[in-house]
Amino acid sequence: MAGWNADTAAGPLGAGSVTLVEGSSFCISSSNGDIQAGRPHGLFVADVRILSIWRVTVDGQALEPLTAETKEPFRAAFVARIPRSDGYADSPLIVERLREVGAGLQEQLIVHNYSQEPAECVIVLEVGADYADLFEVKEARVRRRWEETREADDQMLTIRGSWQDLRKGTAIHVPGADVSGKTVRYRVSVPAHGQWSTVLTVLPTDDGAHAPAFAHSEGDGLSPRDRRRREWVAKIPVLQVTNRSVERTLRRSYDDLGALRIEDPQHPERVVVAAGAPWFMTLFGRDSLWASVMAMPVDPSLALGTLQTLADRQGTVVDPMTEEEPGKILHEVRLDVSSGLSLGGKSNYYGSVDATPLFLMVLGAVSRWGFAADTIKALLPHADRAVDWIVNYGDKDGDGFVEYQRLNDQGLVNQGWKDSWDGINFADGTLAEPPIALCEVQAYVYVAYLSRAWLAYDAGDMALGNDLTDRAARLKKQFNEQFWIPERGYYAIALDGRKRQVDACASNMGHCLLQGLIDEDKAPQVAAHLMSPEMFSGWGVRTLASNMGAYNPASYHNGSVWPHDNAIIAAGLLRYGFVAEAQRIATGMMDAAEFSDGRLPELFCGFSRDHLATPVPYPTACSPQAWSATAPIQIVSSLMRYDPVVSAGGVWLDPVLPQSFGDLHISNAPLGNGRITIDIAGSVPSIKGLPPGMALHRGHRPWMSELVEEAVRRRVNARPTSNPLR
Repeated sequence: MAGWNADTAAGPLGAGSVTLVEGSSFCISSSNGDIQAGRPHGLFVADVRILSIWRVTVDGQALEPLTAETKEPFRAAFVARIPRSDGYADSPLIVERLREVGAGLQEQLIVHNYSQEPAECVIVLEVGADYADLFEVKEARVRRRWEETREADDQMLTIRGSWQDLRKGTAIHVPGADVSGKTVRYRVSVPAHGQWSTVLTVLPTDDGAHAPAFAHSEGDGLSPRDRRRREWVAKIPVLQVTNRSVERTLRRSYDDLGALRIEDPQHPERVVVAAGAPWFMTLFGRDSLWASVMAMPVDPSLALGTLQTLADRQGTVVDPMTEEEPGKILHEVRLDVSSGLSLGGKSNYYGSVDATPLFLMVLGAVSRWGFAADTIKALLPHADRAVDWIVNYGDKDGDGFVEYQRLNDQGLVNQGWKDSWDGINFADGTLAEPPIALCEVQAYVYVAYLSRAWLAYDAGDMALGNDLTDRAARLKKQFNEQFWIPERGYYAIALDGRKRQVDACASNMGHCLLQGLIDEDKAPQVAAHLMSPEMFSGWGVRTLASNMGAYNPASYHNGSVWPHDNAIIAAGLLRYGFVAEAQRIATGMMDAAEFSDGRLPELFCGFSRDHLATPVPYPTACSPQAWSATAPIQIVSSLMRYDPVVSAGGVWLDPVLPQSFGDLHISNAPLGNGRITIDIAGSVPSIKGLPPGMALHRGHRPWMSELVEEAVRRRVNARPTSNPLR
């Protein structure tokens, strides 16, 4: 089950590698477009590698890469040249590969001849399919050897694989080619100053039958992926930012978020967010919840779809193998479980301590955005089961804190967001022993109680609301007593199995700021530590301070910089009034995005900006990755201090954007059943198109604790006030 650990990757994909993604399909190749044997490359559909080799040579020469350009997240152009055999540097033969990923792969292969003479060429395509499970590839442990058969029929090469009683297949349409063995061969004459081209198509055929042709462009000139993207662009906000770099980063975030959307197979109308490419193109509890809630200013329906899909898969029984428990929200879904390599052949793994309270947090957020009351009401039984899990299973020893300890020796050792095996440690580097109560998990539980309480009060259930607000108050008091380390001036990252403070200085406490769990008098010291030279690299806040025993700037969780972590911390700093500090994180993140074409990766190394002038990539970081794609959205909306509360008849907007960002214009922004336009010039906001009964408010956004207090007042007074949160 080591495959469930995010940090157990097969290694770097290779310099200049290109990842294309569309739904649950993705393709990883080298910079010349080849899918190389022996690397974690391939075309993956539903978690299975249906192409493990896809290599083009011309006259026996490998393609020399010139450039690779990603046009859209699902489409790229590769340009290469064919080395000469006579020792001269320049070659007249240029190869273009125009690739699109969907339910499979389609590639137009073009050979340009820039000489004055025709060129006789032998073009060979080497093809392989090993049907490896995604985890086998990720961890370089491909141990199954499928029995392979091949046949050529009517311009089609079909590869069939069998292993035990499993059958899979790959159909490759190769018009006009000679097919023999493992290769596809074209003998062509490319005219002088002319070109030759063909279109190759790859599709999975699990039953071994020939697949239907890959969907070609229709009358409108758009492929299905183009049309899906156009529909996405039409429904999301349109941005204009004075700072073009910031605008580019936000637009890239929108594109990546659109590409990471996947459908619930049982409910195609529901769209959820996959965690990230290449290895996590599936529904995750924690990742999908955070990404969807951070993306609510762009498309609130993603959060609703994620909640509904997770609710359908909520735990019902105790299963030590999958770590399922009644009311628990899953950690990860896998689409292909036929191999039996993971989870005993089951698709859901539940080894996450934080997905369940995050489910309640996101439900509270969704309820503020104006969805139909019946839609929210349908999720309340799942919310109550989630609360029951927190109380009866999450709090394993009844001490008031939620902790984790894996239920079998193959599950995740650590089950918070820092889920690498060494992610939770003491200041001296010693690993914490379970059961472990993480500081940020207590913050999620705190807001989970308040979120469900608000919904209870809104429905008139005073008893439930009072019980949950009392639980939240007790948790906050107990947390500040037992997690605070007065001699250090910061909060422990966790309590270990012996209830000792795990005293490393880590970024996790920034999550506690956002949820309001931290006492006001302690917040200045927390902010000072987060922004200290030991924690702040110049690009962002490190996961672990540089003076800690386990610090390593090139580790996965012990000194690296994660964009989503920083987006949460920046929002938390703003909650407690630390505007300059939040702006510093925001500018660092946006500067970092400039070095990766406007896309923030899953993480990058924690080297100081004073030491190295560019962000250092983490070798196996996912890109695009969902909560990194939504981090810029969260950062900007936090600095806008933008928060709609439709049920309270208000939109809060009180911007503190850095001066370097300039002015901001957003049209087609979703709100309830309508669309609004937001303008921010300097610090002056305006909104056009507010529906009747909605008002624009300045001042800080209403937090869940304030909404709960107001809900109580409304019930006690039995009538709404004219300005319900002021």
